[in-house]
Amino acid sequence: MAELYPLTEPYDHGLLDVGDGHRVHWETYGNPAGKPAVVLHGGPGQGSAPGMPRAFDPARYRVVLLDQRGCGRSTPHATTSVHANTTEHLVADLEKLREHLGIERWMVTGGSWGTTLALVYAERFPERVTEIVVSAISTTRRSEIDWLYRGVRRFFPEEWARFSLGAEDDVAAYARLMADPDPAVRDRAAAAWWRWENVVLSLEPGAPPVQDEPVDDTIRAFVRLTTHYYANAGWLEEGAVIRDAGRLAGIPGVLIHGRLDLSCPVTTAVELAEAWPGARLLVDDHSGHRASDVKRDWKLAALDRFAA
Repeated sequence: MAELYPLTEPYDHGLLDVGDGHRVHWETYGNPAGKPAVVLHGGPGQGSAPGMPRAFDPARYRVVLLDQRGCGRSTPHATTSVHANTTEHLVADLEKLREHLGIERWMVTGGSWGTTLALVYAERFPERVTEIVVSAISTTRRSEIDWLYRGVRRFFPEEWARFSLGAEDDVAAYARLMADPDPAVRDRAAAAWWRWENVVLSLEPGAPPVQDEPVDDTIRAFVRLTTHYYANAGWLEEGAVIRDAGRLAGIPGVLIHGRLDLSCPVTTAVELAEAWPGARLLVDDHSGHRASDVKRDWKLAALDRFAA
């Protein structure tokens, strides 16, 4: 089993004014003269974590982390506003950050929602991307969202009855609740949504027991942004990410997925790999959405190979 690289401190950080009243928090790790790589967190709204750079050799990589609009240390926080917060805005932010850091081309990595953002960015700016390494493959199609918040109920009918609002579109209904002026209404919605997210992953190997958790600003931002994005299907044309995967031809890509991933069924990863010339799909038969030793080894091997 491959070992992650040691935890290090960022050598630089800042808040980048990206317009619309937003400032995006970023930080850089590793070797300032190393191979540039940007890490895109999931959610939407999950925020970056200090351990994310540990998959990269700090002697060979210059790793860029950022908190996407509205979450983490970016401002304004989604608990107060989701103004000017769409996929198009996030893609534009990435370009502004790349230019701000003086990077000509970079590797793009991400997981779950971060996969969608990585692919949309790379399809828009393929000349700026050296390689792509993504895991827990999602393209934010309406069909994928409908599966996650409606189709999966066949596995958890009791929990879904608790989660469902009985609305025609529960995701949009939750988005409205998260915009309610009453903080108690918002917190009840956030708690229910967060519980469902954990329920869907509860059958995975090593999953913790599902339990209600206190709602904090991290959960509030995650739920507000997730419902905001998913109620609008990421403002993406249905199937566009896979349809346009041909634009990635010539960019080396590694797709890593767990066959037991109930939240993001493996069919999406397979469809993407078939549409992306030269992409390599690796499927772990014994893991789900969360990290696993096998998937970690595959990712470390890919990053070490691309570092050379």
